[in-house]
Amino acid sequence: MRLRIYYPVIAAAVLIVVLHVLLATTGKTFYMTQITMSAYYALVVIGLCLLMGYAGQISLGHAGFFATGGYTVAVLTTYNLSSYSKTPFVESLRSLGLLVSWQDLYGHEILSFSPWPAFLAAVLLTALIALAIGLPVIRLKGHYLAMATLGFGLIIYRIVLGAKIFGQADGISGVPPFHLLGDLQINGRPPFRIQNYYIAWAAVLAAMVLALNLVHSRVGRALRSIHENEEAAHSLGIDTYRYKLATFVLSAVLAAIGGAMLTHYNGSIGPSEVTVMKSVRYVAIVAVGGMANLWGAMVMGVLLNFLSLRGVFGSFDDAVFGAILIGIMLFAPQGLLRVPRLQAMTALLSRRRRND
Repeated sequence: MRLRIYYPVIAAAVLIVVLHVLLATTGKTFYMTQITMSAYYALVVIGLCLLMGYAGQISLGHAGFFATGGYTVAVLTTYNLSSYSKTPFVESLRSLGLLVSWQDLYGHEILSFSPWPAFLAAVLLTALIALAIGLPVIRLKGHYLAMATLGFGLIIYRIVLGAKIFGQADGISGVPPFHLLGDLQINGRPPFRIQNYYIAWAAVLAAMVLALNLVHSRVGRALRSIHENEEAAHSLGIDTYRYKLATFVLSAVLAAIGGAMLTHYNGSIGPSEVTVMKSVRYVAIVAVGGMANLWGAMVMGVLLNFLSLRGVFGSFDDAVFGAILIGIMLFAPQGLLRVPRLQAMTALLSRRRRND
């Protein structure tokens, strides 16, 4: 019975391979670039679906967490420490293998942090920030978390635009590839397109396995009870504060992982990733897929971000996502995939399969 939750994961893995084969046979492998980027954005959506659909908390600052992960790895892997190479601190970092020497696009020698410690630092920093925001706010009722995370996102946006170390309006470019294991590396250049397609989807499926295990465990049952009636859950002995805080930190960490990996893939990051509309977009995607529907949120996250990256919506991109959010809240508050007629159709198809 427990293994049934993994059947969709296996089916998704097969579909990912089939999609690659179709793109290769039709000569449209260039679509893999946008699909890969959409997969990294889907990591944010998966974490936000856990937070909104199960813990019942709304966040309008996940773009800030995404950017925290991305900007942290960008700064640590591009900031040149060559002028401090003789200092004891830098020498000790080099002896520990935390620093790496490489050449930038102009052939200049750069001494900076290796991507692995930078990645771990990005995840840890994001977790600490989420903990610092969540500790005082999670205890409050209503939409205080949404207000706090909105403020956090605005602060990050202004810091990014004002601080020279973050590149201000130009952002940070020249971020080196992320060497994972052996020849595997997160690199956006065309020769690595197929490799990175599978790396991105492996990260998404790993996040889905983590989320599914969480949802179908005692923790998931506790989160659902909190979402339905927090007072009743608390009266039954469930530590509602601890569960909501842990879910908030986990969702922020998933956003940071997506931001860090996408930054290495693109080789850059800019302030457009920190805007409030980015956070609204993530909320809209979760609303379309279904507040407590991990697969629906993931699929919609990939699909809508892919269309956006392909320029389908043109200059009306933000307006489209705003309209989507309004439309879903008015006509399908449980998500597009949970519309009664669609559910009835799905149930009918399931009965026919059983009868066959």
